[in-house]
Amino acid sequence: MTISQHLDDLRKRVFRSVLAIGAISFFILSCHLTPFMYNGIKLYYPTFSPFDNMAAQVTVSMKHHLLPSTVQLIQTAPGQAFFSQFYIAVLLGMAFAMPIIVREFVGFLAPALHRKEIQIIRNITIPAIVLFTVGGLFSYFFVTPYILDFLYKYGQSAELLTFLNIMDFITFVLQFILAFGVSFQLPLIMYALTASGLIDPKFWRNNIRYAIIAMVILGAAITPDGSGVTMWFVAGPMIVLYLIGMAVSEKQSKNIATLKS
Repeated sequence: MTISQHLDDLRKRVFRSVLAIGAISFFILSCHLTPFMYNGIKLYYPTFSPFDNMAAQVTVSMKHHLLPSTVQLIQTAPGQAFFSQFYIAVLLGMAFAMPIIVREFVGFLAPALHRKEIQIIRNITIPAIVLFTVGGLFSYFFVTPYILDFLYKYGQSAELLTFLNIMDFITFVLQFILAFGVSFQLPLIMYALTASGLIDPKFWRNNIRYAIIAMVILGAAITPDGSGVTMWFVAGPMIVLYLIGMAVSEKQSKNIATLKS
């Protein structure tokens, strides 16, 4: 393929990925999930409702689950509620369209990769999606509520009324979801680098002390307080993930050595 053919292929694959994200995001912004009971089980079906849409339902759920009762969520300018729901819809669109995005990404890289490398990428596709989801859920249910409650206790102790802008709230929550979703990919990245032969499996064990220091610094950098407590909600899981990645990489290396012998 010529350069122009590669660029044309890239354009088509990016377009298909964006189209998938846009279609799912539009559906989330246009429909409301209406509950109904079926054999004693609560299920949902979508109904057209662009104002009371799924993104608005997610916003309400985030407000009740993440914010202390003393904090009021407000908008201070026209359009803030819409744009916050738009961000939520796009994030969910990216999450649900991830299989299509990964397929297009692998398809574009395939001509430049060996068969072994293509197989490695395909093997980690589903685990990558699962780990991203687990990381986002871990942030949503365990990390973000604790951090918000911890920080707003300062206002409660001073008997202050706390008002939080909807855009600040949504971007704060989404950045932690994305950060944890990406950080939970660490074991797969380590496995892929080791399986492809780019890095020796002993590298991870030999440099574990430096990795731990780097993850502690990262945890301190992205958490918004200086207490030294909340940073471990970031650094702790990353250290565990690093150890898992190290163990998987070493096991993979031993399996390959056994097969060769």
